[in-house]
Amino acid sequence: MSSPSKRRDMDLMKLMMSDYKVETVNDGMQEFFVEFHGPKDSPYQGGVWKVRVDLPDAYPYKSPSIGFVNKIFHPNVDEMSGSVCLDVISQTWSPMFDLVNVFEVFLPQLLLYPNASDPLNGDAAALMIRDHATYEQRVKEYCEKYAKPEDVGAVQEESSSDDEPSEDDYASSDDAIVGQPDP
Repeated sequence: MSSPSKRRDMDLMKLMMSDYKVETVNDGMQEFFVEFHGPKDSPYQGGVWKVRVDLPDAYPYKSPSIGFVNKIFHPNVDEMSGSVCLDVISQTWSPMFDLVNVFEVFLPQLLLYPNASDPLNGDAAALMIRDHATYEQRVKEYCEKYAKPEDVGAVQEESSSDDEPSEDDYASSDDAIVGQPDP
């Protein structure tokens, strides 16, 4: 576990062994997607997002890059790129954290406790400050429109269609089969 690559491999395997669906890109260990469910008792409950994770060569000494692939309405998530503004990830990352921490602690905390004073989405931050009830309604609308389980599969198909068009047919039929028993 002394080398960053061993730690990266171990952390990814730990994440794969947890309850998260993980899809690696090009069979590599540095770039992958994770299916993330909105936390209970929040306006994000019931939402499902595909989150892109890029691990730098120096991981765990350098923080992972995290971004939502399908749209989410949140003050600390850029609506266009999906980039996440999360203090723990960007500024206070420590090698004692791992990927499971990101998905079990950091992202749920971000969704439960948005920081409107450090926004990447100014519209979401302003609405949250000005009219919290309308903000929560907009969050729920985005969840219904962009964060259903089938939306995670649809995003996956779009991203893989440019690289490997021959697998689109398989991904579509697999998503339909796999998507039904999971609710």
